[in-house]
Amino acid sequence: MLNMEANIDPSELQPLGEYDFEKNFNQRAARKWMEENWQKSLTISVIYLILIFGIQHLMKERRPFKLRGPLILWSFSLALFSLIAACRIWKQLAFLLLTKGFKQSVCSQSFYVHPVSKLWMYLFGLSKFVEMGDTLFIVLRKKKLIFLHWYHHVATMILSWYSYKMRIAGAGWNAALNLSIHVVMYLYYTVAAMGIRVPPSITMLITTSQIVQIIGYVIMNIFIFFWKDDKLCQCTWPLLLLSSGLYTSLLALFSNFFVKTYLSNTQKSKRN
Repeated sequence: MLNMEANIDPSELQPLGEYDFEKNFNQRAARKWMEENWQKSLTISVIYLILIFGIQHLMKERRPFKLRGPLILWSFSLALFSLIAACRIWKQLAFLLLTKGFKQSVCSQSFYVHPVSKLWMYLFGLSKFVEMGDTLFIVLRKKKLIFLHWYHHVATMILSWYSYKMRIAGAGWNAALNLSIHVVMYLYYTVAAMGIRVPPSITMLITTSQIVQIIGYVIMNIFIFFWKDDKLCQCTWPLLLLSSGLYTSLLALFSNFFVKTYLSNTQKSKRN
């Protein structure tokens, strides 16, 4: 295993008010586990697809499940996790931005070893597996399952696990932005599951923020491409190409979803 700490400026590990359970988290063991098991994300993805489409087929002749209570608990739990994880990772990210600058905030691997963020970076990767449970609620309640939904879950899980194993540049920004958006998204799901009507402008804002987030990832990958020869800004060609391909495809899919869901409906309303 590479001695990652040797490539990190000690000043990047300055204490930031971490808790004992964060300091005691064994990030070496976590990385070892991910190095040995990240490929299982591929197997999990295949099982996930077989399961959701199998359940969707079985539900064709059945009445949809209500699941209001479980859905409220599920969505609120993910919103709460996202809030806590986002705050902890943003703390380290803000420190790097203010003391080291933007480049170092992108390239630094300190997120994986700093006591305030190391636990949450690991849990962020694992959360991509947990979030696949969203789809079960869709198929069991007989809601529309679109390609973007399941493709997004599969692709982000595989990339997140592989990225954690490789300790890629840009991971701090990736996690912080994604978790921040998920706070709002899962709170929206919680409120909607409670039967409270949410203005369409909120869902439009969430989709817009997801598109902006992906554009940010694309721009960050461009920076990483130019910085990749810097020994402190590590990223392999396969991972750079894989992530760029994923971000480009998601940008196209989310943009298409935005146009069909919001702009097309607006034009139809005006005609009527």
